[in-house]
Amino acid sequence: MVSNPKLEELRDKRALRQELGGEARIERQHENGRGTAYERLEILLDPGSFREVDAFVQHRSTNFGMEKNRPLGDSVVTGWGTIDDRLVYVYSQDFTTFGGSLSEVHAAKIVKIMEMAMKTGAPVIGLNDSGGARIQEGVESLAGYADIFLRNTMASGVVPQISVIMGPCAGGAVYSPALTDYVIMVKETSYMFITGPNVVKQVLNEDVTFEELGGASVHTSKSGVAHLTADDETQALMMVRELLSYLPQNNMEDPPYLATNDDPLREDEKLNDFIPDNPNKPYDIKEIVETVVDDGHFFEVHEDFAANIVVGYARLGGHAVGIVANQPMVLAGVLDISASEKAARFIRTCDSFNIPLITFVDVPGYLPGRDQEHAGIIRSGAKLLFAYCEATVPKLTVTTRKSYGGAYCVMSSKHIRGDLNLAWPTAEIAVMGAEGAVEILNRRELADADDPAARKTELANAYRERFAHPYIAASRGYVDDVIEPSETRSRLINALHVFQNKRDDNPPKKHGNIPL
Repeated sequence: MVSNPKLEELRDKRALRQELGGEARIERQHENGRGTAYERLEILLDPGSFREVDAFVQHRSTNFGMEKNRPLGDSVVTGWGTIDDRLVYVYSQDFTTFGGSLSEVHAAKIVKIMEMAMKTGAPVIGLNDSGGARIQEGVESLAGYADIFLRNTMASGVVPQISVIMGPCAGGAVYSPALTDYVIMVKETSYMFITGPNVVKQVLNEDVTFEELGGASVHTSKSGVAHLTADDETQALMMVRELLSYLPQNNMEDPPYLATNDDPLREDEKLNDFIPDNPNKPYDIKEIVETVVDDGHFFEVHEDFAANIVVGYARLGGHAVGIVANQPMVLAGVLDISASEKAARFIRTCDSFNIPLITFVDVPGYLPGRDQEHAGIIRSGAKLLFAYCEATVPKLTVTTRKSYGGAYCVMSSKHIRGDLNLAWPTAEIAVMGAEGAVEILNRRELADADDPAARKTELANAYRERFAHPYIAASRGYVDDVIEPSETRSRLINALHVFQNKRDDNPPKKHGNIPL
């Protein structure tokens, strides 16, 4: 067989590209518990589906002797593949080449696949592992970041964008993930921060480690920047695959349907006695969610941040739904700044991608106090209200117990375009709780009483009997039906079918002015 020099040249170049930054740097990557750009894509994508784009691109810098080192593909692998046979576009930064630093051509490669994704209506997944801007290229690198930020913004709400932080992500590099829909981090091997420990030491004279400053635990529990955390890279990439199973390809499509053997008419009698008789006793709202949804599977996001509200994905009758639920186990399910912003962001994500919203309500109100007021609870609470009001997807609400005051209005009430509002017999829909109400309504009587405590208990019980139930709201049509808790699953699945073709229109405008 006669060799073809042109083919041999192509094969040699392809083989050279596969070497990335060389054996020594690849080995160092493995020693640090991190995979290479190609290895990560092999785990993420369906076998044999990846097609690389721009494998032969080279940087054009001549500063600091850079012209002597021009590796094929530069420091990022880009292209497309499939996840569960669905098209996705991917970029995977290569830390073994120039520390994954972003150059002009590195940015141009990412921009190209993002624009392809916009044209074809498919998700974008970024695997981030980069030392930041390539200093040798100066402002060209910064311009590259800005080019990516613009595409992130233009793609927002059009195609799903998921960022996986698999190594360092510092400085300007953090803003692209922050602009995407979901951020996933890996414990102990990934971090995000604007300025690193050395700068913090110089400016503030504070000693802080990489992990303390911007590790996975920090961003999933304290800042809320990251939505999910994984024990290792493989788990992180599997999380991406599962997350995508709930999301449509783009904003013009519906989420994927997944058939289930879980009976849509299934009833669970344990729900009928689930709510404690004592109104102050907590219970785990996640147990209710898991009992109601298909196969008991609830994919929670932002689990460790603002745990007084629960958000995540599940299926009902095979259809993907977004779950928002107050959590009585944490701060009695009260709404505070972090919970409001967490839920608002999730609601807007679901609304962007045509995912119906199921809201389970047990909320005593907003968290009081000087710290919350000074930090802007009014503004944050308004974000949650805005998100629910603006959302046009089917909105189904189940009030399990407390729904007091302004929080009643906010949590997907009938007044802000809730499509179906159900209540359990244990629901308490009122301006406030009994004890607080009698302190205001009966202040003078309590002050003059021989036994104020006993009289307060008597009055509170009377108030509770009169108002702590769902029937006044039901009599006004604010609650569509009071149901047996065991029927919750079947009623929600029925409602999803009823409202699947609903249309709510917002007034023509450039965009709303959400109180950011």
